[in-house]
Order: sequence, then structure tokens, then C-alpha cells
Amino acid sequence: MLASLPHRTWWLLALVVALAWFGSLDVRRLQHPDEGRYGEIAREMAAGGDWVTPRLNDLKYFEKPPLQYWVGAAVFNAFGVNEWTARLPSAVAGFLAVIAVGFTAARLAGPDAGAYAALVLAGSVWHLGMSQLLTLDSLLSLGLAAALCAFLLAQRPALSAAAQRNWMLAAYIAAAAATLTKGLVALAIPGATLILYTLVTRDTGPWRRLHAVAGTLVYLALTAPWFILVSRANPEFAQFFFVHEHYQRFLTEAHNRSGEWYYFVRWFVLGIMPWLLIWAWTLPRSWRDAEVAANGFAWERFCVVWAAFVFVFFSLSGSKLPSYILPLFPALALVLGYELTRLSPRVLAWIALPLAVGAPSLLVAKLLGYEQLVASLASPVTPASVYMDFGAWLNATLASFAAGGIAAFALFRNGSAAAKTWGIAALSLSALIGMQLALVGYDAFARVRSAWYILQDAKTADARVLDPALPVFQVGSYDQTLPFYLGRPTPLVDYRDEMGLGLDAEPQKGHTLAAWIDVWNAAPQAFALMSPAMADELAARGVDLRILARDPRRVFVARRATTRRTP
Repeated sequence: MLASLPHRTWWLLALVVALAWFGSLDVRRLQHPDEGRYGEIAREMAAGGDWVTPRLNDLKYFEKPPLQYWVGAAVFNAFGVNEWTARLPSAVAGFLAVIAVGFTAARLAGPDAGAYAALVLAGSVWHLGMSQLLTLDSLLSLGLAAALCAFLLAQRPALSAAAQRNWMLAAYIAAAAATLTKGLVALAIPGATLILYTLVTRDTGPWRRLHAVAGTLVYLALTAPWFILVSRANPEFAQFFFVHEHYQRFLTEAHNRSGEWYYFVRWFVLGIMPWLLIWAWTLPRSWRDAEVAANGFAWERFCVVWAAFVFVFFSLSGSKLPSYILPLFPALALVLGYELTRLSPRVLAWIALPLAVGAPSLLVAKLLGYEQLVASLASPVTPASVYMDFGAWLNATLASFAAGGIAAFALFRNGSAAAKTWGIAALSLSALIGMQLALVGYDAFARVRSAWYILQDAKTADARVLDPALPVFQVGSYDQTLPFYLGRPTPLVDYRDEMGLGLDAEPQKGHTLAAWIDVWNAAPQAFALMSPAMADELAARGVDLRILARDPRRVFVARRATTRRTP
């Protein structure tokens, strides 16, 4: 039996995890900015057929390489364009990372360690949560996790030369996939980790097992063609991608995403839940008592260095977003899976006790103080009603975490091997279910962070909004989700931001406000999305506007009063 449970039970657990993992991808609207941005790039690639030059809102967009867009476009071509297919690549990437971590831990430390490592990663708040959103980070994390896993498997002392070479080539292939997802960070993380590991442990053996020549050739064969093709088709690509998106992003605050040196501490604490205390308890031992193989390699120490480097590297960066530290969680899941096999149920019970007490306490605090918190958070653009709609789902989330903590404590107290495994599963499943409830509830914010609702209201007022022959402008701002739900690009007016490179390359696709007013006045019919303040300014200047729909952030207007048409 695997981890004291029958194989049939493990297959049932895997089925439950898979259903929960993929079951709610389409119950939420895409939200601004990332989900709309990456969904639209893939949609335009699928519609236009240009697989070399990514475009966002029909403008060249070179902030990231194309692998996520390629996968997304292929999924759209195969299964249609909707929220489920848009999020599917991220969800599959997160799920495959769980499988890779479980497989690797089983090979390195035994089947029980593999089962526990998979449960840890599947139930880690940040890994799970990011896999349910349409961003690039889940696919990047999969590529890096696969590279890490293949590298660790290649370092086992009893391997044949052919097996060692094949695992290392798999690591280079995974690194190439990560590079084609988010750029040179896919080389920086494994490369720096290997250097730091060698400096700290003085183990130089992995360098002799890199198969660097063959691996580099494979890596270049997979990555270089797109970089060459896109550079030949777009002379502006190289300077923007390598200087602006790498050098300036890391060393400067040009992207306006700065943060204090401790920025990622809170995101790490949240992201590793519900395993935080287990990680803190076992961290010293995972380094001090790490098993050293006959060839001198200590895989646990390598994973610790990997996670530490990811955390420090992005903490030093001038550009910070919570998702950046996602690649450290698979490495920690590998370590925690093994460490859980070494912890007695009695110790686990004491470690789980704070969660069993803390989660119910948070639920009580939320029930008593949420209205006061909402009053302090609410604003004209995000009204209290949005937060209150989310509140009921937050109750369910905290209740799930509380139930998992209490169940795990009780099961660990039982003391049997089977109860220990069920306790670990309870923590994982309660986090998985709780996070899914929170994400479903987060759709309340789509009212103000997605164009879907205002577009539906505008379509009801005038069905010609959907006519592809009639332009829909975005004036003074840009909602990333509008082109996706409209099914076509939206010409920009008085807006640059991340579209600056594309507008410089094709300036005819953008408008100054003054020039647009002339275009608007001359159009037989047109529509536009803008802020209420912009609508007031234009109305004061005598621009002909008819408001079709509005929400706290935006108004959807028509060129002139028109007869309502039903869809």
C-alpha cells in the first residue's frame, strides 16, 4: 500500500483533486488586466494566424515570448474561445507540475514522499491559485519545475550514462519551454542556483554531469528559431525585449512595480499555507540532515537553495508582483514531501494545532468585523456591495480551512500511519476546496474589473455594438478584457502605457483626443468605452455622446442616439 492507503483510494483522491482543479475555470469572467491581456493575445493569434509576431489589440506586443500564446491559440482553435479554454493552459500547467513533483519525490525518496509532495503542491495556496488564473506564471513555473525535477533525477548515483544524459536533456528542454514563456529568467534561476549550491556545499559533481554541449544545442534548437524570426520581422524587437523587459525591469523601477525588500514575505506566508508551520519546523533539518548521495549530491539542499534564490532574486528586483515567487513552491513541495515521511503523527498534531485554532478564529473575526473592514475598503469605483457579495464566499473559504485544520489535528492525534496520511490529505483538500470557493467568489469583482457585464448592458441597449463593421474605441484608458469579449480589437484614443511600442511601430492605429473627435463626429455610427470623467469632459466640449451602459468605473457610449435593436 502507498502511504498506508490502498492504491484505489489514491486514484479516488486524484480524481477528486482533478475535478476540483478544472471544474470552476468557466464560472468566472476574465478580469483586467492579465487575464484579458493574455486571453486576447492568444485569440488574435488564433484568428490572424501570425504565430511569429504576438499582437495585443492589433498592436505588436513583445513584453513576453510566445509559448503561452501558442498554447492558448491552439486550444482556442480546437475547442473555441471562452473562459474555460482561456484558463485551461494555466490549469494544465499547474496540474502537470503537481504530477512532476510527485513523480520526482517518489524516485528520490520513495513512494510515500512522492504522494505527500504531490498533496503539498496541490494544496499550496499560491501554486493552486495562480494555476486557476490566466497568467504566464503557471506555465513558467511548470517549465522551471520540470527542469529542476529532471536535473535532480539526473544526479542520482546509480544511473547509467544514457539515463543521466536523457534526464539532463529533458532539463534543457524544460528550460527552453520556460524561456519561451517568460524569457531569460528561465536561465537565471537554475544557473544561479547551481552556482550558489556549489559555493555553499563545495560539491562540484553536478558540473561534470551537465552534458552542457548537447544540452546547449538542444536548448538553442528550441529557442533560437523564434527569436531569429521575430527579430527579422520586427527590427524593434531586440532592444525592447532584452533591454527594456530584462535589464530595466530588474534593475530599475521603470515598470512602476516597486516594493520594499520584504515585499514577498507576506506573499510567501500566504502562498505556502497550510504548510507554513511544517516548513518552518523542518527547514533546519532539511538542510542539516539532508541525505548526501554516494556521488556527493544532496538534493534537498539544492531545492532549498533554489527556493531561497527565487525569493531573494525577486526581492532585489526593481519590479515586483506577487506571482513572481511562484517557481519556489515546487522546490519546497519536494522537500516537504520527504520531510513529512519523517515526522511522527504526534509532532504533526502539535504543528497542526495552530491552524486548527487559527482558521476558526479568523472565521469568527471575519463574521464580527467584516462590515467595518468593507467600510474602510469601499470606494466609488469599487463599492461596498462588491465586497459584501464576496464576503459570503470568504466565509466558506475560511470554514473550509478551519475544517481541514481541525480534521488534520484529530487524525494526527489518532497516531496510525493511515490516519497520518488522511491528515495530510485533509490539509491539502481543504486548501484546494477553500481556494476554489474564494476564486468563485472573487468573480464579484468582475463587475468592476471585467468588460463582460457592461458590454452585455450596452448590447441590450443597441445590438449593433457587436457589428464588426462598427468601431468600438477605448478613450483615455484601456480595459484588457473588452477586445476579448467583443471579439475584435478596439482602437485606442489618448492612451499608450504598455501599447507604446506597438503604437510607435504602427502610429496610424492610435488617435490623439483631438484627432479622434474629428473621426467620431464624421462616423455614421461608432461606440466607445471611457471613464465617467472623460465622458463629462467630452460632453462639455460638445461631443455627441449617448450613454448605453455604465458601471462605477466606466461608461459605454454611442456616437449618436439610435433606435434600439434587439439581438
